[in-house]
Parts: sequence; C-alpha cells; structure tokens
Amino acid sequence: MTLAAATQLAVATNEHLASMSNTLIYSAMAVYTLAFFAYIAEWIFGSRSKVARTANALTAGAADTVQRVSRPAVTVQKAGGTAVLERPKVVVRSATGSRDVPDGPGAHGGDVQGDLYGRIAVSLTVLAFVVQLAGVVARAASVQRAPWGNMYEFSITFTAVAVGVYLALLGLKKNVRWLGLFLTTTVLLLLGLAVTVLYTASDQLVPALHSYWLYIHVSTAIFCGAVFYVGAVATILYLFKDSYENKLEAGIKPGSFASSVLERLPASVSLDKFAYRINAAVFPLWTFTIIAGAIWAGDAWGRYWNWDPKETWSFITWVAYACYLHARATAGWKGRKAAYLAMIAFACWLFNFYGVNIFVSGKHSYAGV
Repeated sequence: MTLAAATQLAVATNEHLASMSNTLIYSAMAVYTLAFFAYIAEWIFGSRSKVARTANALTAGAADTVQRVSRPAVTVQKAGGTAVLERPKVVVRSATGSRDVPDGPGAHGGDVQGDLYGRIAVSLTVLAFVVQLAGVVARAASVQRAPWGNMYEFSITFTAVAVGVYLALLGLKKNVRWLGLFLTTTVLLLLGLAVTVLYTASDQLVPALHSYWLYIHVSTAIFCGAVFYVGAVATILYLFKDSYENKLEAGIKPGSFASSVLERLPASVSLDKFAYRINAAVFPLWTFTIIAGAIWAGDAWGRYWNWDPKETWSFITWVAYACYLHARATAGWKGRKAAYLAMIAFACWLFNFYGVNIFVSGKHSYAGV
C-alpha cells in the first residue's frame, strides 16, 4: 500500500469514527429522553402515594403542635395543693440553621409503581451513559487524542462525567435518586446545545496543546465541574426546601404542588450537608487543577501566570468556593447565606466555561468553540 493510499484510508477511518461518535451521542440523547420521562412518571405516581398523603398529614399535625407550644401551662391537682406543669416544648431546631425534620421518602413517595418507574429511569440512565461514553471514546479515536480540545468535546465529556458521578453515588448506596430528573434535564439541554451551537468537526490540536498536561489539567477540570454541578443542584433544592420548612414553622400552608414535590426531598439540613460535603471534597482537586494549569502555561508560554481571562476566572471561582467553605465554618454564615455563596461560585464556574470561551478573547481562544 502506497503512502497516499494509507493516508486516505486513515482519513476515511477517522471520518467514520467521527460519524459514529455523532450517532452515539444522538442515541444517548434519545435514551436520556426516555429516562427523563421515566423520572417524570416516578414523581407523578409518588405524588399520589399514601406515604405522601400521610407525610402531609403528619406535617400539618407538627405545625399544629408548634402552635400549641405558646399555650399557657397546665394546672393539675395534687394531694395537699396544686402543681403547675409546663407543657413540653416541641424541638424544631437541633442547632442554629437546622431542624429536626426527617428526610422525605424520595421521588417515588413510597408508591410501588412510582418506585418501579424510578428503577426503570436509573436503568435507562445507565444505558444512556454507556452509549454516551462510547461516543466520547469514538470521538477520541477519530482525532487520536483526548476528547476535550474544544467546547463541543468538553461538553459531551463533562455531561458524561456528571452522569457518572450520579451513578457512582447511587452505587455507593447514597440517597440521591431525587437528583435524576434534574440531572437528565440539564444533560439533555447541554447536549442539545453541544450538537447544535457548539459542534466542531474533528481536527488536530494546535502545538501549544500537545502536552501530557492536557490529560492532567483538563481531565481534573472536567471532573471538578461535574461534582460542582451536583453540589449546585443540591444547593438549589436546599434553598427551596428550607423556604418550605420556614413556611411550615411559621404556620403557613404552602401550595399543594410545592408540598407534593418538596415533602419527598431530603430535609433541608440533609441537602445542606450533602452540598457542603460534595463541594468540600472536590475543592482540593480544583486547587490542583489551577496549579497544573499554571505549570502547563509555564511550559507552553514561558510564564506560569499571564492573567489570561480563563486563568483569572478560574482563580475567581477558586476564591468564591473558598469563601463558601470558610462561611460554612463561621456560625453567622451557615445556611442560606452560605448557600448563596455556593451558587455565586458555581455561576463563576459556568461563566468561566461558557462566557469566557464565547465572549472573551485570550490565550485560551485557540480552540474556538
């Protein structure tokens, strides 16, 4: 075989692999869509379950009990006189910013059919993850490098890792199936954006990116972003659940839709702890990501730090998460205030990926979108 024929064969093979990758990504999106509807069914059947209605009744009873705390003391007759017995106080907060509220039963609400749909949804999520992972591998084979040289490749890899983190938590027997609906929704949105707006044909990298630091720096950035995303979803749900519990504590009856959805989620204190532990666990790796990027910059450009927009916003994101973790250790900033900081930090991460890459020019603009 001549050199020209070998080259043509290699080009044809790479094009075939790229086409296969696209087909697999679209197939994964189709399966994620089925999983999305299965998660919807789980929530719908869970809202009609006996457990949900019972929890609602118990919650209303607890609110009535809280209101009775302010009633006067009880006077009883005793031999030789009377005695005053104080009504027992109902403890609604175990500590500052937390309550003694049990976790909800989950999206299925204790309903057998809802639980079945939830299990089907998880199975479909696993299948979609495997298909998407195969698409990422096919993309890597078509370009013969790591599949994160542009925003399209970063997006398909990032969403695959985010789903992988979710499935890993399920495999560790963590109570996180309530994440499934929110995860598949955002994964479908990001993949739709990737295959329409951000799509870039397979191509080789510029010389500056030909380094083993590509595998170290970018892979850790993708993993950190996926974990930060899971923490952000938990933080958003914490804010809603905390507001719901505040209304119950104040004797306000929330709407039926809010009650049906929020009463099945873990308690606000559980969501808060989950988000904190997720963010705290990955923060050291994000620190390493920035350090690895600086070392790579030194090798590629001769300077470890150039105040490039991508570098600057990576540092801003690091500072924002550091402030959040510090706030969690400060009594006056626990709860909602710290949660707002966590959302600001994740917004910085999102802007660092989308905003900087699309709207700001710098040394990291060589890969286009």
